Amino acid sequence: MRKERLIVPVLAVLAIAWLVAQLVSSVLFERSLSQALSDLQARGEWRVKRVENDAGWLSSEGRILLSPLLGRPWRLELDYDVRHGILSSEITGTLRPRLDGTLQKAVGEVGATAAPRLNGRYHTYSGRYEMRVALAPLTITQHGRELAVRGARVKLRGVYGDWRLAAELDELSLTDHGARLALGPATLESRYTYIDEAYHFNQHDKLRIEALSLDHPDLALESAPLVLHTDMALDERELRINGELILDNVWLAEEAPDTPALHGRIAGTLSRLDADAVRRIFARLRQDAARGDADMPVADDALERLSPLLRQVLSEAPRLDVEEIALTSPLLDIAMQADGALFFDARELGELDLARLDEPEMQARFRRRLSGDITWRDAPAVAALWLGLPLGERRLTFDLVRGDWRVNGRPLPDW
Repeated sequence: MRKERLIVPVLAVLAIAWLVAQLVSSVLFERSLSQALSDLQARGEWRVKRVENDAGWLSSEGRILLSPLLGRPWRLELDYDVRHGILSSEITGTLRPRLDGTLQKAVGEVGATAAPRLNGRYHTYSGRYEMRVALAPLTITQHGRELAVRGARVKLRGVYGDWRLAAELDELSLTDHGARLALGPATLESRYTYIDEAYHFNQHDKLRIEALSLDHPDLALESAPLVLHTDMALDERELRINGELILDNVWLAEEAPDTPALHGRIAGTLSRLDADAVRRIFARLRQDAARGDADMPVADDALERLSPLLRQVLSEAPRLDVEEIALTSPLLDIAMQADGALFFDARELGELDLARLDEPEMQARFRRRLSGDITWRDAPAVAALWLGLPLGERRLTFDLVRGDWRVNGRPLPDW
């Protein structure tokens, strides 16, 4: 009899514990989602807004709008449903791209078999997300041009301060009347680590394109594979970007399909981009996003208003170190081993305006601030011949002086 009396209190305690665990799961999910959206917006590239939110003990649902802060107005709408559990929450959703009238007219007709579906899981007590998105094939047509994407998958996982993304693309092709560019399969691996408000961050990306082909009436080439590595770091002093491009083999498909025309590696580092100016740009973009609306989050004059801050990014005299150019052409029997550095003159930056960079005069002002040199060691005699130099010149130094190139002290030939 005494044991039977304990059944009801035990069941009551278990029920209360289950309800509390469900409540904790819901609260932790909401807090984690708010933090993740805030982190995404902290980079200053996107405007993120949750326009609908219905949070409950057992389930939650809502809608999130994601749109770029610069460029033509478009947005991505994410409708999500969450089933909360004691240890984890299951997430499902649908992504819908939305274009404004002007951009829709410019892009043309968009055809897709189905809207992308989102599936994922949130681990309650570790704060870890695991998300997957599958993109159905789609085509965009405009005035005889066609962009086609055949199958893509995206996986996102991580916790606060450390996110990893893996994307796979089966094939992307662009057809423009008599020309066609196709690439794929392709993969992208990315890792983004940061502290609060992206004050410091590191981003590592690796893009691998297994095959690329260009079929044009004047040129037909194929490449496989192509790998691009980039590392971006924002610390207390500067924004620094390291990059490496690896070309396995490039063929001229019609002229010499059996002998590679080019393969090799190019590596470089861009540094001395003022860190405080970069952070101020992020902050200004977030302010503009808060004042904007869903269709046009940032006004058309954003670049003009950001121009003083963009000039400040250049205030530490940016430097591009060309660490290595190692290219070989078996087809032409030419090898190139080169390195060097280019510098930007940061004096009197008030003369520059990035908002007018499409004007030839402003482009000339930027070019006149560039200087540096790149040295080609053990150059073949034919290279000296092409450049109008004596055949015995085996060391070619390309000097950039106020935007004008010279080689071994002579102007480059006018080809």
